[in-house]
Amino acid sequence: MIEEGLKLTSYFGERQRVGEAFLADALADLYERHGIAASIVVRGVEGFGLRHHLRTDHSLTLSEDLPLVSAAVDRPPRIEALLEETRLLDGPGLVSLERVRLLTGEVGREGLPGELRGGAKLTIYLGRREKVFRVPAFVAVCDLLHRRGVAGATAFLGVDGTAHGRRERARFFGRNADVPMMVIAVGTGEQIDGVLPELGALLRRPLINLERVRVCKRDGVALADPQVPHGVDEHGMALWQKLTVYTSEAAEYRGQPVHRAITRRLRSAGMSGATTLRGMWGFYGDHAPHGDRLVQVGRRVPTVTIVIDTPERIARAYGVVDELTDGSGLVTSETIPAMRSSDGRDHRGGLRLATRHLPRP
Repeated sequence: MIEEGLKLTSYFGERQRVGEAFLADALADLYERHGIAASIVVRGVEGFGLRHHLRTDHSLTLSEDLPLVSAAVDRPPRIEALLEETRLLDGPGLVSLERVRLLTGEVGREGLPGELRGGAKLTIYLGRREKVFRVPAFVAVCDLLHRRGVAGATAFLGVDGTAHGRRERARFFGRNADVPMMVIAVGTGEQIDGVLPELGALLRRPLINLERVRVCKRDGVALADPQVPHGVDEHGMALWQKLTVYTSEAAEYRGQPVHRAITRRLRSAGMSGATTLRGMWGFYGDHAPHGDRLVQVGRRVPTVTIVIDTPERIARAYGVVDELTDGSGLVTSETIPAMRSSDGRDHRGGLRLATRHLPRP
């Protein structure tokens, strides 16, 4: 069954605090109290915000304060109930609110809504040590998605979060079997709809959501323009845009990993912010699934760089991304109906949802 849902995503620094607590813990505590169906905290490897302060694991000093991304997904009433409390946790960073479709109950061939038929992003929430026929579930899911020809998929290891309303966090001593992971995949609506019954058969209690996406570029081949929306909806409320670049640590541009080149060029170009996450397994295009198992870090792991800004700025950012992904990578575009950002002093945007979406591809 497909239901309406909301996804609340926060981008901030690892050492950022709210009173005596780290912001990451405060958000996870909040999601636990509200029994949020699925949430996850993922540690980034590089990024910057409105102040253009670079956080990166490329330097031992700067790596003490890496970017974090915290996402929470549930039905609209549950997420809306969080919004006022998240305002109290406000500080430097960015918060986005997006409409999603939740798959509940038994997962089968659903017949996707019309707005998802052109392109769909599929997010699957799993346990860290969840297995499918003795194979790690994230590996089995990526292998299935690759066989079915979707454009790309990346598995991310979480450090905290909730699953079916229950909180699980990573600890130094413990199996951490249920600490959340997520796999994000991109494909056509037909491909995603076709693979849902197989995912339902693979996983015991799948937590899945769907979002609309436009695939702009794949392995250096342009497929569609980012389709920049107007800056406001029909009621005058601001619309924002997200650009996402899926690549690999092994992919280079002039001797530098593509994701680092993108971050630095966007920072020099005056973008409002960007965050890069390191996956642990995945693929894009025709490349076979690859990466590293569990907590190992290697050169072949996937990376995902996310940029959220005004449509005008995203158009400029796409020019940079287009140049740096001339021969590899997967690039997608999405409309963000609500976004609030802050440098700790000044704020812009808000979390009231705009109503207008991108036209159908």
